[in-house]
Amino acid sequence: MSSTAPLREAIAEALPDRPFTIRLWDGTSLPSTNGGGGPTFTVRSQRALAHALRAPGQLGLGRAYVAGEIEVDDIDRVLDLLDSWKPPPLDLRTKATLAAAAARTTGLTLPPKPPAAELRPVGRRHSRERDLRAVRHHYDVGNEFFSLFLDESMTYSCAIFSRGAQTLEEAQRTKLDLVCRKLQLQKGERLLDVGCGWGSFVVHAAREYGVRATGVTLSEPQAVRARRRAEEAGVGDLVDVHVMDWRDLAGEPYDKIASIGMVEHVGSANIDAYAARLASLLRPGGWLLNHGIARLRHTDPEAGPFSERFVFPDAAPLHVSRICFAVERAGLVPQTVEGFHADYAETLKHWAQRLDQNHARALELAGPERMRVWRLYLRTARRGFESGFIGLFQVLAQRPDGRPVVLRRDEQGAPPVGP
Repeated sequence: MSSTAPLREAIAEALPDRPFTIRLWDGTSLPSTNGGGGPTFTVRSQRALAHALRAPGQLGLGRAYVAGEIEVDDIDRVLDLLDSWKPPPLDLRTKATLAAAAARTTGLTLPPKPPAAELRPVGRRHSRERDLRAVRHHYDVGNEFFSLFLDESMTYSCAIFSRGAQTLEEAQRTKLDLVCRKLQLQKGERLLDVGCGWGSFVVHAAREYGVRATGVTLSEPQAVRARRRAEEAGVGDLVDVHVMDWRDLAGEPYDKIASIGMVEHVGSANIDAYAARLASLLRPGGWLLNHGIARLRHTDPEAGPFSERFVFPDAAPLHVSRICFAVERAGLVPQTVEGFHADYAETLKHWAQRLDQNHARALELAGPERMRVWRLYLRTARRGFESGFIGLFQVLAQRPDGRPVVLRRDEQGAPPVGP
């Protein structure tokens, strides 16, 4: 095994200010420069360096972490470090020195394969086939895995704590009921839920408001679970769930449409077609509620390579202004836009805590690579909402029917209603 001394020397020169410790596979360490504070990164083998050399930057480090070649003693401390510590810029000479030291330490070995948990999307972006692969990649850990950190209704979207809820279950019921009230659901109406997941919203709307609800998802396991939940709730005769792409939606118009946690996966290339398809399925006077993640800063990229390969392939949160523009272009009239950024941060905090509490079973179901991905993802997503990188918006819009809108609003934030 090659000596790690040249590598330690090169790192020390490149990073003279290190608020963290690096422990290498041969037992040697590069101590922190702040008196021992900060997290510890353990580089378990030369393969970690090979990952970093093959794909310099976030992707290479992400591969090494997911593969278990780099371990951290405390994920939250590492994320705190990344929020506060800014590494110095590296000139060409320093980069060359680091690369040469890493190559000498690694030796002449073939670069390691990417982790099995990584998906490299191929084909035309947001084509039916590519979208299906992306969805299956995210959900193929199975229903039981998600049940370990979601609430009892299996609602996989932002809960609302800011209106008095104390538990995750209460906050998800608050969200489901708020959507129902904003849509002004009435018994006997036809409701469409695009991206229905495990059916929490269609079951709630059918049970509490008596609507005839149709849900669509790309995940067969989700559809099976949603149908079973509708039967168990006594509303199997009111709920239909189909495995279907949104581009295949057609038929008689609906009175109300909800899209909850779906728009993030549509992308800028398809957002106008998506809004137009939903508008075409809405009767005159009907309401659409779009609930989804949006980017807040126009200078930030859509997503980093780690999320693209390991969490949500092709997910691309748009700006809420772009979503509203697509809704308007489709012929609908936006009525309210409401943000729930802090609520999603709190939701992700609960999810991360629940996953940690069920770590042993989750590890059995998902395996070590996926567990590393999920523990990191839930925490970085929360910080995204706290830092102002992303937000959560509900956009409510109506298809005009020629009647005037009455300026009236109830205490729960329902939209203006017609006579």
